[in-house]
Amino acid sequence: MSFNPGTRVRARPGDPDHHTRVPRYVRGHTGEIVAVLGEWPLPDDSARGVRRPETCYAVRFTAADLFGGGDHTVTVDLWESYIERA
Repeated sequence: MSFNPGTRVRARPGDPDHHTRVPRYVRGHTGEIVAVLGEWPLPDDSARGVRRPETCYAVRFTAADLFGGGDHTVTVDLWESYIERA
């Protein structure tokens, strides 16, 4: 599966028992793909000694959705396995 800019996605919720690069403050929240950043090794796997490339995306969230206030946005780089179509 791949996503294009403009696609609404949700950061997967949950707290895995291993290394992850999904910031806790975006888990379960919905954002929008703003850029496709190419394929990069998935950090979760790299921490276990496995090199597996996966597509990474810049995902924009509204601060109001994440923090309950603010009129700005927050953009986070998230690998494909961290997100799902909203």
